[in-house]
Amino acid sequence: MHIIWTILIGFIAGLIARAIFPGNNSMGFILTVVLGIAGSLVATYAGQALGLYAAGAGAGFIASVIGAALLLGVWHLVAR
Repeated sequence: MHIIWTILIGFIAGLIARAIFPGNNSMGFILTVVLGIAGSLVATYAGQALGLYAAGAGAGFIASVIGAALLLGVWHLVAR
């Protein structure tokens, strides 16, 4: 059940991260959401590996937004 919660948080985090990194790029809504979900998953499992979260807990919302923003930043660097 926690994976579904992580995906939902990632969806919202991706939209917020996109608002943080506005700009004229060809990335659409679907890719933004996918990167947000990936950022949320990365934040969840990185936090678990570092001992910040328990095994059953998802990443916090702020950590998910930060993870999604980092992935969007990397995407912008790679896409150039």
